[in-house]
Amino acid sequence: MVLFRTVATSLSLVVTVVRLMTQPAQEPSRADSLSFAVIAGAYLLTVVTGLRLRRGTAGRLDATVQVVGDVLIASGLVYLSGGAESPLTFLYSLAVIGAAVVLDWRGALVAAAVSTFAFTALLLIIRLTTPLDDVVEPPARVLFVLGSNALALGLIAVLSGYLSRQLSAAGGALSQSEADLRRLGRLQQLILSSMPSGLVTCDIGRRVTFLNTAGSGILQTDALACVGQPLEKLLPGVSAMAPRFVRGELPVQTPGGKRVLGLSVSPLEGEAGALLIVFQDLTELRRMEEDLKRTDRLASLGALSAQLAHELRNPLASMRGSAQLLAQDKTHDAVAQKLTGILMRESDRLARLVEDFLRFARPPEPQRQPVALDALLVETVDMLRVDPLSREVQLEVQAPEALVAPVDPDQLRQVLINLVRNGCQAAGPKGTVRVALARVDGEAQIRVWDSAGSITEEMMGHLFEPFFTTRNGGTGLGLSTAHSIIRGHGGTIRVTSHPSEGTEFLVGLPL
Repeated sequence: MVLFRTVATSLSLVVTVVRLMTQPAQEPSRADSLSFAVIAGAYLLTVVTGLRLRRGTAGRLDATVQVVGDVLIASGLVYLSGGAESPLTFLYSLAVIGAAVVLDWRGALVAAAVSTFAFTALLLIIRLTTPLDDVVEPPARVLFVLGSNALALGLIAVLSGYLSRQLSAAGGALSQSEADLRRLGRLQQLILSSMPSGLVTCDIGRRVTFLNTAGSGILQTDALACVGQPLEKLLPGVSAMAPRFVRGELPVQTPGGKRVLGLSVSPLEGEAGALLIVFQDLTELRRMEEDLKRTDRLASLGALSAQLAHELRNPLASMRGSAQLLAQDKTHDAVAQKLTGILMRESDRLARLVEDFLRFARPPEPQRQPVALDALLVETVDMLRVDPLSREVQLEVQAPEALVAPVDPDQLRQVLINLVRNGCQAAGPKGTVRVALARVDGEAQIRVWDSAGSITEEMMGHLFEPFFTTRNGGTGLGLSTAHSIIRGHGGTIRVTSHPSEGTEFLVGLPL
């Protein structure tokens, strides 16, 4: 309303100035001075209201003053433009409409009454101040103008008041709808940010439009940076699943390593060609499944190994006994003695192999006792420093915290020896093997890291299987036995390997 009043007043000023410029040069009349006074008053009233609105102090009283000012300005302009015959009597109607906008329907009726009174008073003043000889309008004409204006203002007040009520109701409903939408938007953001599953949306051009908090955590990427990026860059291979809209699994390489995702791809309602992708991180679940499968295979192979070792041990003992008797017979020549020695040596080697089979097949129950893990690590690594495999390997121990756990010290030392010797052999001369101990999430974690990183992805799935080895002369039972021992302690053993980052065996033992 302030803006409308400013424009209207400015137009009135322009019209007055143009009229003065087009008239013959003469002294400004009293009417011209009064015109400028009315325009100046309108400007002053508008400026004051605008400043109060800007400061936030304007209220209903300011609106009332504005409406009264509009009525007075309209009266001034009507007086200057001919009174009862003025073409500007419609300005009263604008004042009534303005009152309906800012003061509702009651204000519109009051403004109509005030406008009628002001117009009547104006005509009365004009009649009283005009000599009788100069009066040209008959009384009937004046009464007709007053009555028609009063009726018009009343009808305009009623109509504008009704429209104002409807506008107010519509505005209230719109404000409520906007508030509901904002509340729903906040609720939606809360749901999306708290849901444990990842969620990605993309447009018809297969560009990411949204990635929630859980999704950015699973993929270890910035959600805002992904918006606008190609979907294939975020989830390579997902486009092949899009035409079918089915659930499946997708391996994805992330900054934190390879992850296995379970995805559900479906069309996004409301936008043709857009996709909604919901996914979960199944890496840990698949790892547990592999552990269970490996345990089942180890149990089956253990039973087979125990039976095989039992069948081999008795005839092997007989063979070695016979070889000993032959070795005690001094009547044989040197060649026979040499062959007998080979027979006894190989028999001993086969006996040790059978013992390894039995140890793998039926690992003894751990004899638990409180053991200082940090001291056990340091002692074991110091013992292995003199091993020929570690002669040119840099061995490091990091055990800053004293941890005590209920374990079998002999079995755990066997696991450490196996892992450290494997690391030394993989690292080779000038390589590095690091053994570290730390407390993480209520368990003791022993990390054995070597700088080689020589375990391939293909080997990773068979690493803890018995008889699997990449070393000449190896039995392939060392890691299988270590796995069985750690499982017997209720712990876990995992491995990660990369040529640029090395290989790390992670042993977790409950404290």
